[in-house]
Amino acid sequence: MTEHIDIKRINSDLRYRFECIAKFLNFTSDDIAMLNTFAPLVFPLIPVLADTVYRKLFSFDITKQYFLKRNERFEGFLPKKQCGLTLESAPVVLRKDMVGIYLKRVLTEHEWNDTFLQYLSQIGKLHTDEAGSASLNVDYIHINALLGYLENVLIKTVCNIDTMDEKTKCGILMAVNKLFWIQNDLFTMHFLRALNNNGASQNSTEKDKTTTCCWA
Repeated sequence: MTEHIDIKRINSDLRYRFECIAKFLNFTSDDIAMLNTFAPLVFPLIPVLADTVYRKLFSFDITKQYFLKRNERFEGFLPKKQCGLTLESAPVVLRKDMVGIYLKRVLTEHEWNDTFLQYLSQIGKLHTDEAGSASLNVDYIHINALLGYLENVLIKTVCNIDTMDEKTKCGILMAVNKLFWIQNDLFTMHFLRALNNNGASQNSTEKDKTTTCCWA
């Protein structure tokens, strides 16, 4: 029997949206358990993994430029040019620490309740212009590439674990893959909202200009 999905609710109800995606991906409590199993194995490697991710971001000027923008959590010195940035620069170290915090949170969460879903959603929102002064406003193409690369780094980490049986390794790989598709969907949700809001605002401004022009 075909299940009905409410298109309006899927765009307004975070829990409902997650459950729809989870059903489609067959993401269950077993996958959460696999992520929890992976957590203690990957935790000691997180500083190295974060460094690997940021080396990749630094290898392209179009992604490195975002680190010249001030993060509301960082109040120290911020270089004005890319040549002044290194992987050990204070704002970059802060971002690497935030990646570590994110990975620890998503891999250790036992219950994907509404609070946790709001956390995943907020991660997406912060990278658009929807979050006000906290916004990082990164183009989606770079977010998509970053999520794909981070997933690839974790997959490689799993594959290099020799002390794990194949069934568990396969389960972790599938769970990590589903995790990133769910996170990617929440990024997409906020980017589309920001795009629609900006379009509506622009249309409104154009209408206002037209009306004003008629009286000028």
